[in-house]
Amino acid sequence: MTKPLVVQKFGGTSVGTVERIQEVARRVGACAKDSRLIVVVSAMSGETDRLLKLARALSPDPLPRESDVVVASGEQVTSALLSIALDARGVPAQSFLGHQIRIRTDSSHTKARIRSIDSERMFEALDAGKVVVVAGFQGVDENGNITTLGRGGSDTTAVALAAATNADACEIYTDVDGVYTTDPRIVPHAHKLERISYDEMLELASLGAKVLQIRSVEFAKRYGVRVHVRSSFNEEPGTWVVPEESNMEDVTVAGVAFDRDQAKITLTAVPDRPGLAAKIFSPIAAKGIVVDMIIQNAGADGKTDMTFTVPRLEADHALQIVRDIAREIGAGEARSEGDMTKVSVVGLGMRSHAGVAAQIFETLAREGINIQMISTSEIKVSVVIDAKYTELAVRVLHDAFLGGDKEARG
Repeated sequence: MTKPLVVQKFGGTSVGTVERIQEVARRVGACAKDSRLIVVVSAMSGETDRLLKLARALSPDPLPRESDVVVASGEQVTSALLSIALDARGVPAQSFLGHQIRIRTDSSHTKARIRSIDSERMFEALDAGKVVVVAGFQGVDENGNITTLGRGGSDTTAVALAAATNADACEIYTDVDGVYTTDPRIVPHAHKLERISYDEMLELASLGAKVLQIRSVEFAKRYGVRVHVRSSFNEEPGTWVVPEESNMEDVTVAGVAFDRDQAKITLTAVPDRPGLAAKIFSPIAAKGIVVDMIIQNAGADGKTDMTFTVPRLEADHALQIVRDIAREIGAGEARSEGDMTKVSVVGLGMRSHAGVAAQIFETLAREGINIQMISTSEIKVSVVIDAKYTELAVRVLHDAFLGGDKEARG
């Protein structure tokens, strides 16, 4: 009987020291007795930042192609070190870089997207009884250039390999032991979910939860890869990220997420005529700045105020663009506020349970927390508030919907 095929991914903290790599080797070796394994590794914790710092010491704006070559070396080191550690334990292993197994990407350096994966060399090694160790976060474009997948890209590598090889499971080992209903550092009685749907995980990941990289969840959903988020520091079961199940809508809310990386920009007295919204937001998009929430308040005098949010570090750049546009179109003042947080309540059960938004607003109002912006989807309600109220808002919303003693979704 053929052993099940499992893809495992270990993050930077899991391989952050020689001792940690030895522990990962012990764990992988134990699993290899019952499974065929493809193991994806990140660079050692802090290594990518160190390499980028070296590049920027030579140039404030290093060429993206060369930056990719530099930072990809971090995963090259850990993949080889883990293979060495496995071999020392009597577990046959072989390391592969992105270009060696042909993880083909587009040519968008520093943020490339995977187009295809050639699994032949991996299966050759697996059939030879070896653990396949793959450097995460990297690939190669059609011209043979090394590319990287962006921050958190090793998660995407792991899920993509699981999809390409039709693996039985994809285990993401990290420094947390699963997906919690909110950050346990803020709400100590937050509980770990046994299962969460792809859509809920996508919302939580995009709204500030750092457990999984968004693109890895998108991959998992597209190809039906079941993902198990686990801790590399204990043997406990984690959280399964899975297709939607029939009982998931029985639970109104799965979790409360927050994102402190928010700034608000307001442009006043915008002439209310067709085409001006595009004139404002097209130049912002052209600079790669992601706009999140947008509110437009129509006035009776042919003018409107427009407010939107951007990542905090992009606020000054976005504000200068808006001020230039304001002069061009004859609008009023442009201003920004940086101390904003987006707090979101997420759950499939919102589709069938009325009154969630009203309960959110009432809960925050009782604490004197002013809501500045609101955004909704079928399974999410997000509000923008002053950053100083972040922890209070998360606590009261978690208690309102999830309490302190409720069972995690089973």
